[in-house]
Amino acid sequence: MKFRPLHDRIVVRRVTSEEKTKGGIIIPDTAKEKPQEGEVLAVGPGARNEQGQVVALDVRVGDRVLFGKWSGTEIKIDGEELLIMKEADIMGVIETPVADKKAA
Repeated sequence: MKFRPLHDRIVVRRVTSEEKTKGGIIIPDTAKEKPQEGEVLAVGPGARNEQGQVVALDVRVGDRVLFGKWSGTEIKIDGEELLIMKEADIMGVIETPVADKKAA
């Protein structure tokens, strides 16, 4: 992808949701909600503070993040549906425990 977001904007790819519940019930496409979890693909340089200095973002490329249901603007780049949102729209970063990283 050759796209660089400006200021404090972030490009996110939604993570695909499970098609079955834990009990084994298959969820049809019409009943599915769009996932509120995604992977950060690109990050802008940061926002400017009152002194005009660029303040770097807390989110990095590769982070898994949670965001609001109606957050961001849906776009299509190279045929892939992505979201562009401001860092303020992100609720948090999902951190993988060290034990899970070793198992992967």
